[in-house]
Amino acid sequence: MAHGHVTLVTGGARSGKSALAERLTLRHGGTPVYIATAEARDTEMAARIDLHRQRRGAGWQVIEEPADLVQALRRSDGAGARLVDCLTLWLANCGEDADIPRLAGTLRAMQSPVVLVTNELGQGIVPANAVARRFRDRHGWMNQTIAAAADQVWMAVSGQPLRLKPGKDDPDEVL
Repeated sequence: MAHGHVTLVTGGARSGKSALAERLTLRHGGTPVYIATAEARDTEMAARIDLHRQRRGAGWQVIEEPADLVQALRRSDGAGARLVDCLTLWLANCGEDADIPRLAGTLRAMQSPVVLVTNELGQGIVPANAVARRFRDRHGWMNQTIAAAADQVWMAVSGQPLRLKPGKDDPDEVL
């Protein structure tokens, strides 16, 4: 069975990953669907959410779902290309209840395209406390799992797109 195109976009804070993901979603045409995992729990987060809304404009259907991402994807399949922003917040919202293998399986079963945004946390210093280290490690495993399920993986660096998958060179290719 053919599946919808899955794209993962990663990058650091303020790298341009959300703007890149929006452009990639719009390439699919039709009315795009924005699945938001962020919650405005304080004024700073509310301001961040508002900046994203302003940049996107009014042409997006919005689904706010901080935790049940699998159901949001299933319910919206067929409605157009979906943008999930972001997996890092979803993982933080769900904690140990985040079912990453289930999410990966759901993505592979989608008929409509999905673009997912995630942060790249593993390039910084090792966190000083065990809770933060466990989150960083679980987040890295999540990114690897979703990247393996994705047809394309992009990284945003200083506002510039870098395509990681499919790449020109496959390290597993026999020479």
